[in-house]
Amino acid sequence: MVEQLLINNDDFYVPDANQLITEDDTPVDNFASAKQQRLLVGSLYSSLQNQTFLAEANVGIYHADKQPSIVPDIFLSLDVQTPANWWEKQNRCYMVWRFGKPPEVVIEIVSNQEGDELSKKLQIYEQMRVSYYIVYDSTQQLGEKILRVYELRGRRYFETSETWLEQVGLGVTLWEGEFEGRHDTWLRWCYQDGSVLLTGDELAQQQRQRAEQAEERAQLLAERLRAMGIDPDTL
Repeated sequence: MVEQLLINNDDFYVPDANQLITEDDTPVDNFASAKQQRLLVGSLYSSLQNQTFLAEANVGIYHADKQPSIVPDIFLSLDVQTPANWWEKQNRCYMVWRFGKPPEVVIEIVSNQEGDELSKKLQIYEQMRVSYYIVYDSTQQLGEKILRVYELRGRRYFETSETWLEQVGLGVTLWEGEFEGRHDTWLRWCYQDGSVLLTGDELAQQQRQRAEQAEERAQLLAERLRAMGIDPDTL
């Protein structure tokens, strides 16, 4: 287990969590975004079970005193985990001063032209020093680009054509296929070879296919042995 880095209250001013709005019950704005968020978060937890990280959708991040939280569609923070008592006020959302660092990756899913993904939000994540900021604009609300990846270099974001996130050890890719009964183009995490991180259902299907293939091979071997006059049941 990786020990979380917490900022020492004696050395730094820590805002009073009781004065912060950790949830405002604002709903997800559309079905497509909700399903895309489940795919991105769920595949991390099903495929990276041996790693310590925290990934969530629509959970607020507090990054500075006297500043409101920002609520990304998706964030990924490595080497941290949710506190044991997550119902305590100071543990209900991602407070940078408690986790000791910002998330490594933030993803915004564009629904309209009013989200400030390329202006205000970009500036906040840049000031927060999030290593990678990804804007997924599947309906091209903000221009011709469907996918924009920004990498923090020094103190500024630079847009890059590279979709492999070196500091995270993961990449992102556009993938066409079916998820939860819906065939579409989806944003997915991927390994360096381009293969996508599988969801729990995909992993279960893969295991079933391997079991079926193993059974078929066993039956074929048994048939060959019988053809040679050997009873496989006696072996």
